[in-house]
Amino acid sequence: MTARYDALLFVSFGGPEKRDDVIPFLENVLRGKPVPRERMLEVAEHYYHFDGVSPINQQCRDLIAALSDELRTSGIELPIYWGNRNWDPLLPATIRKMKDDGIRSPLVYITSGFSCYSGCRQYRENVMAAIAEVGATEMVPGKIRVFYNHPDFIEVLAELVGNQVSLLSSNDGGFPHIAFTAHSIPMSMARTSDYEKQLRETCTLVAQRLNLPESNWKLVYQSRSGRPQDPWLEPDICDYLKSLHASGVRNVVISPVGFLSDHMEVLYDLDDEAAKVCSSLGLKMLRAATPGNHSTFVRMIRKLIEERIKDAPRECVGQFGPNHDVCPTDCCPAPMPPAARPTKVEST
Repeated sequence: MTARYDALLFVSFGGPEKRDDVIPFLENVLRGKPVPRERMLEVAEHYYHFDGVSPINQQCRDLIAALSDELRTSGIELPIYWGNRNWDPLLPATIRKMKDDGIRSPLVYITSGFSCYSGCRQYRENVMAAIAEVGATEMVPGKIRVFYNHPDFIEVLAELVGNQVSLLSSNDGGFPHIAFTAHSIPMSMARTSDYEKQLRETCTLVAQRLNLPESNWKLVYQSRSGRPQDPWLEPDICDYLKSLHASGVRNVVISPVGFLSDHMEVLYDLDDEAAKVCSSLGLKMLRAATPGNHSTFVRMIRKLIEERIKDAPRECVGQFGPNHDVCPTDCCPAPMPPAARPTKVEST
């Protein structure tokens, strides 16, 4: 059966756009999380390093503009609304506008290609909470599936990594090591989701596309937060760079495969912190770009929309099939004790 939708709801993380936004933004992000205030103030300095402006909101605007053109060219008439989890435009205000405009069946695109609580289920909870907050009880959203193994996604990543591999190889004559990075998450979250599995599959598919031997690449992590005593996914990118240098590697390409745009954690954690580690070691480093509004990535989003409105083919590559459209109620649970976990969550 072909599902019918009357709008596209673009959902992202949000970010500050001036210095005065930084602390309120971070308080929104960390509300209810066991993160010391000292750590929050440390992260605030990352934003102040860029005068308090995160690029993520402008990148969302650019992607929405590119997608609007793509949909129009393809004859798809869906108005696009945009709401964030943590900063303006916040989801409740966006849902209120959609309600006033008579939207009843929005299709939700979340700016994350991988499954875990913070990258998928929490956004679904955010959407449902906003719907409840504004009393839009007649609104029934659907969600675009995660796309970690979509051929267009792999094509874009392989192109972006390949560009940097070619530059390092031609400049130095030696083949570089590839460090694929993704946002670290708590082990309690990783154990209850397919996050690691999906990331490894993406990296494997990109490596195969570039004919990289297994010894020439590794999935590592960045941007860890939370209490030091809580286990998170490892190894950390900076620790890994030191181990690479100790093993004799002198050229490395870092690919932030888990990120869709060059937002703050890419700019600071890789272009600043990781770059300083490489400089101190004498390790030549280039960082691959993220998909952003690359035309092939925009085309992929349009295809994912067509899957839901036209029953278009569900494209995927690799050993796993296309991910589900409707998330099971027990999918990617929050990292909390079972007794504190909700018994039911609206599935979108």
